[in-house]
Amino acid sequence: MADRLAQFAARPAWVRLGFLACSGVLAGLGQAPFDLWPATLLALCALFVIYPISQTPRQAALHVWAFGFGYFAFSLRWIIEPFLVDIARHGWMAPFALVLMGAGAALFWAAAAWIAARLAPGRAAMLGLLLVGAEVLRSLILTGFPWALLGHVWITTWLGQVAAFGGPHLLSLLTVLCGLALALLITRARILGLVALGLVLALSVALRPGPVLSPTDGAPVVRLVQPNAPQHQKWDPAYSDVFLSRLLESSREGDVPDLVVWPETAIAYLLNHIEDDMRFLSDAARGAPLVFGIQRLDTDANAYNSLVVLGPDGDVKSIYDKRHLVPFGEYMPGARLLGQLGATGLARNLGIGFTPGTLPGPVDLPGVGPAVPLICYEGIFAEEITYGDTRPRLLLLITNDAWFGKAAGPHQHLAQAQLRAIEQGLPMVRVANTGISAMIDAKGRIVAAIPLGVDGAIDVLLPPALAATPYSRWGDAPVLALLLLLIMAAYLAVRHD
Repeated sequence: MADRLAQFAARPAWVRLGFLACSGVLAGLGQAPFDLWPATLLALCALFVIYPISQTPRQAALHVWAFGFGYFAFSLRWIIEPFLVDIARHGWMAPFALVLMGAGAALFWAAAAWIAARLAPGRAAMLGLLLVGAEVLRSLILTGFPWALLGHVWITTWLGQVAAFGGPHLLSLLTVLCGLALALLITRARILGLVALGLVLALSVALRPGPVLSPTDGAPVVRLVQPNAPQHQKWDPAYSDVFLSRLLESSREGDVPDLVVWPETAIAYLLNHIEDDMRFLSDAARGAPLVFGIQRLDTDANAYNSLVVLGPDGDVKSIYDKRHLVPFGEYMPGARLLGQLGATGLARNLGIGFTPGTLPGPVDLPGVGPAVPLICYEGIFAEEITYGDTRPRLLLLITNDAWFGKAAGPHQHLAQAQLRAIEQGLPMVRVANTGISAMIDAKGRIVAAIPLGVDGAIDVLLPPALAATPYSRWGDAPVLALLLLLIMAAYLAVRHD
């Protein structure tokens, strides 16, 4: 192995960087929709085996940056889709968005490699731990972007249940430890590597979730309604009533459910324009409370992306305004200056964007119970799901994934919804404009779903909620403390040597 690594180190820089970038692409196969977690572990193993050939912190950072660029450019390839909705206006930005997103996210990993090389030269364990730290920072800095975290490769496996104890960052730590264990198997400490992998396997078996949780007697029936409005038609006045009619017709059919849920911005009108008479909406729900997404303006003309709970008499029971907005999509950083320059972002139908809401959930769903409201992007932030002293009955997420086409984006967004259910021990009702709409149980399993690109509705019994999970009580603090202790231990071990 040492001879082969020496030969690899002697290769031209472009060969080394190209190999590492391809290894990063291989690692990305662990993300939805492929879910090939062994590919991620093998790629990380290759990274950890190759990393010690780096002769300087700068070279270490460059090597890991190349790996990260391949990983993020492949995993986040859906980022080009929003720019293709209005291709004449935004299409030219698509390749730049992909390259900049991949390169920028990889900088977090490059910084981790540089620090690792300074603290513990050649020690893959230090690199692995600092990669997890980089994933934590990527989740928080500049409003955060915790998408395609290393730990997300476990969501659909038994190990995904670890999230109930430590959230996404404990899953990322497990991913790195498995990669390090594989590296030990092919280098020198084979017994230690086998023991580590055996412990992970035992943990996986111990956490197997068992059968799908059966609804309790009297569980409410929830109707998920998916209109399938393509993004390029969604705000076209010629189609507004077409998609609204689909929603109304699907809500009127069959037996009356206990709750009807429509997706984000389901209605292509301002709430201000219809709030005086919304009986046509409540009539379609036939006495059941109706949840729908819509945009609204306040008295100061501030725009909000909102979730409305409508009662049986057409009266508004609750309004939740989206709090965590998408930069450059729902608002423009430095909006006043950029607006003067003509830059309005992708969500330009209300000028320079939305105003963030200030009031957290839960919202009360009559006959169902309190629900944590989430609108689209908010569903990817595990640490932001809060609800005070009263434990809610469910998580309620409405979204419009039509921006992201029909490839990786909607599947990865759905996987994160499954992870939120595991973390909180709560079922999730997820309704998407073009799919995938799904009922998810408190173990993160999809009970029923409407696939991508179809319109229709399904009635599903709401699965039971579980007892509060450790993660719902303590959040990320225990895992961050553990990570810090492990980094300190790795550093002291180097000093001792």
